[in-house]
Amino acid sequence: MGVYYNQTGNNRFFIGFIYGEDINMVSTKGRYALRVMIDLAKHQNEGYVPLKDIAERQDISKKYLEIIVKELVAGDMIIGVSGKGGGYCLSKNPSKYMVGSIIELMEGTLAPVACLKDADYDCPRKKGCETLKMWKEYYKMTHSFFYGKKLTDLL
Repeated sequence: MGVYYNQTGNNRFFIGFIYGEDINMVSTKGRYALRVMIDLAKHQNEGYVPLKDIAERQDISKKYLEIIVKELVAGDMIIGVSGKGGGYCLSKNPSKYMVGSIIELMEGTLAPVACLKDADYDCPRKKGCETLKMWKEYYKMTHSFFYGKKLTDLL
């Protein structure tokens, strides 16, 4: 296991842990969903924002954004209206969105291991697991971090 960081200038950001070939981190879909939500928050006073405008400003394929906004609409994060004057807008005030809820909608649970992801998971090592306490602590830390940030904190 290793730790995966992303470096931007002098800032180094924790992204996730590396387990063999897999990286436990937020996917492009999750990151782009956050960018869409930030874009809509910045343009909330303009009414419904056309997807092509978001795609241009964020430099993301409109086709890919169609998949993302569909999930955001289904999750009641945004409202979509078709036709002339249509587009997308936030379904509530930007201060009401927790970053964790956006990430979990797009990525699934933040839980790092199966026994924390699913309460019904029957782990044969449950009683004698030496690492469960650590995973619970990591999960609590990750959950607290992302649910301690509002969309407005990113504006």
